Amino acid sequence: MIPHLQGKEENLTMKAGLSSKFLFYPNSTSEPLDHGSVKSKAGKSAHLTPRLPLPEMFRESEEQWADKSDEHGGRLRSFQHERGNWATYVFIPYEPEETFLEVLNEMMVVAAAHDIPLKLSEEFHLSLSKTVVLRHHWIQPFIQSIRTGLTHFQKFFCLADKLMVYSNAEKTRTFLGMEIFTGKPQLLELIKILDQTMKEFSLSTFYKDPSFHISLAWCVGDHTERLKKACLSELQSLIDTHEDGPFHIRLNCTELRCKTGNKVFLFSLQ
Repeated sequence: MIPHLQGKEENLTMKAGLSSKFLFYPNSTSEPLDHGSVKSKAGKSAHLTPRLPLPEMFRESEEQWADKSDEHGGRLRSFQHERGNWATYVFIPYEPEETFLEVLNEMMVVAAAHDIPLKLSEEFHLSLSKTVVLRHHWIQPFIQSIRTGLTHFQKFFCLADKLMVYSNAEKTRTFLGMEIFTGKPQLLELIKILDQTMKEFSLSTFYKDPSFHISLAWCVGDHTERLKKACLSELQSLIDTHEDGPFHIRLNCTELRCKTGNKVFLFSLQ
């Protein structure tokens, strides 16, 4: 080794060692990378150093998807989760009153006595769309389309007092809900606006003859007929014979919300 070159060589070795420790990883909102072949430059040796194995974080699309229902209360996804896809739906929120929660607790006791495993909903709302899948880069134009459609829509209110039993399309969950009887014309107008946005993005529109309702409780599996026969009339009597008079839900429709993934967008009505 020539003495005056020794220091430079050691310096270069250290730099090479350091540079191998730093890898660039895109953030979670990046589109999947294209791992296509790279053409070698003219005059370069075709014998390149073998690539390192692909990091685990980029192998998501190669793994077989399996829904882990035990991680979310036994509920099953109605569509496969894919990176960059966002489950999305539009709704009107309902903030429960103390009386409402008292009645609900009484209803859960009655259902349990009939061995029907109802669970209270984590939050209460009136659905105005099906759950659809948005690509990440669609979110902003999708939200803007809804916002434009609602520009002149006026506030209104809804009333609900009749219990109904529903199930999802896949028959994997059963719901106990309270059906809307006042405010249907305004809700149908909202559906027209939202359906127009859905069509713009080639997504599923809402049901043709919707039963507008607020979901109160749910259970895994198809217990529709069992719930209707076993205790629906008894649950309805708790509503009709409440100590303060027949109970009903009043839903003040002052805003719509759109939940897409872990983001929530608000649309205030006039």
